[in-house]
Amino acid sequence: MELTNSYKTLHVKTEGKTAWVSLNRPESLNALNKELMSELLDVLKEISRNADLQIVVLKGEGKGFCSGGDIKAMLTMSGEEEFKTFMKVIKELSTTLYAMPKITISAIHGAAAGLGLSLALACDVLIAEEQSKLAMNFIGIGLVPDGGGHFLMQERVGSHKAMHAIWRGDVMNAHEAHSFGLIDRVTAEGRAVAEAEAYVSRFSSSPLKAMLETKAILRSSRLKELEETLEMEEESQWRMRQTDDHLEGINAFVEKRKPAFKGQ
Repeated sequence: MELTNSYKTLHVKTEGKTAWVSLNRPESLNALNKELMSELLDVLKEISRNADLQIVVLKGEGKGFCSGGDIKAMLTMSGEEEFKTFMKVIKELSTTLYAMPKITISAIHGAAAGLGLSLALACDVLIAEEQSKLAMNFIGIGLVPDGGGHFLMQERVGSHKAMHAIWRGDVMNAHEAHSFGLIDRVTAEGRAVAEAEAYVSRFSSSPLKAMLETKAILRSSRLKELEETLEMEEESQWRMRQTDDHLEGINAFVEKRKPAFKGQ
């Protein structure tokens, strides 16, 4: 079964057992608006149903992997109903990527920030070029992580380290992120795709069915917790969107200045 390739915000190609999915909004560092997230969800579901495909590589076009949620889209969002619609797509995207019956690889270069980092963390293997900038930096606009960011950080580094990293909004290069326990492999600049290809080659000559059985066992035991975390994140995110600190964070971002938060 051939994959659909009529996407406006994605490049999709297949090679043997592998689907290569590229986020394709390079003019905005692949910021996640509703169209991109909806198309990504569609293609991941299509891949999940395709028995011929066993490996997925997620990467970004242009200068970075993904700069996170589209701030401009956030500014034009009106009311709680539109917010809930947006969050529904985020929640389904995270659970689909986390539990899909394929080996998933993120090949990161440049920025992987906010929701973009959450999506990368939902994959099985994280590769990052050494000068990449990885950040769970929602705190900079007075928000909490979404896309399962709390759960995915906790799963990789533990609750205490995750909490402090989220509080600080740490920006880490790949060596720092690897030492922290956040990613699996550091590669030289310009080599993330080549390293992903090496993983694909190694996995393609491995007993993939057995590997996927192990993934299914481990992921199924945690999926309910991820779903519960996503619900809590949505509730918290809506509350935080009403705060003075969030408004200040957004204004500071637009005006390219340091925010003056007041804890309100």
